[in-house]
Amino acid sequence: MNIHHHLDEATLLRYASGDLDSAFTMVVAAHLAMCDSCRQAARDAEEIGGHMMDRVAQAPVSSNAFEKMMARIDAGQDEQIEVDVSRHKKADSDVPLPLRNLIGDHLDDVRWRLVAPGVRKHEIKMGKKGESSLYMLNISPGMAMPEHGHGGAEMTLILSGAYRDKLGVFGPGDVADLDEHIEHQPVVEPGEACICLVATETPTRFKDFIVRLMQPFVRI
Repeated sequence: MNIHHHLDEATLLRYASGDLDSAFTMVVAAHLAMCDSCRQAARDAEEIGGHMMDRVAQAPVSSNAFEKMMARIDAGQDEQIEVDVSRHKKADSDVPLPLRNLIGDHLDDVRWRLVAPGVRKHEIKMGKKGESSLYMLNISPGMAMPEHGHGGAEMTLILSGAYRDKLGVFGPGDVADLDEHIEHQPVVEPGEACICLVATETPTRFKDFIVRLMQPFVRI
């Protein structure tokens, strides 16, 4: 698999330190299962973090620190996603391993909802209320998405097909790790639908007024 677009270094460091919420953690983990380069970079980041922790002086803790920690865990406040970024796949699966527990082994089995002509969506429920959104898009060949920006971070992993924008061509395994400063207009390459996994901090910021009016119904 030829992957040309990778995760930002800051994202890898946040992932290694456990600083990403559940939606972004899942997209990163799915990409790592597909990308040898980023998987090694994530291991390096975790190793660097481990060395830094070894050098930090121990801080005093209160006598009831353990009881407080257990209470927070019982209350669900320290919920973490544990994801397997192993390279091993089922021979007949086209879904990255960390994502299979959420959508199954095959992209053909995903239940899509039509949200606009040529655009279908599958919402994935995970994490706590108020966290980032996680969903999949299935966009028809040749379809041009409306030009848009982002109110916060957005991460898109291509699972099948490809799209093109001002940043280049994004195919299977490529990830668009974008912030609020990027505006673009993805156009799906001819011949095959583009299926992607998307995590967003805030709703997409469309430039077209009519599209903005439709956004509460589309929920992208």
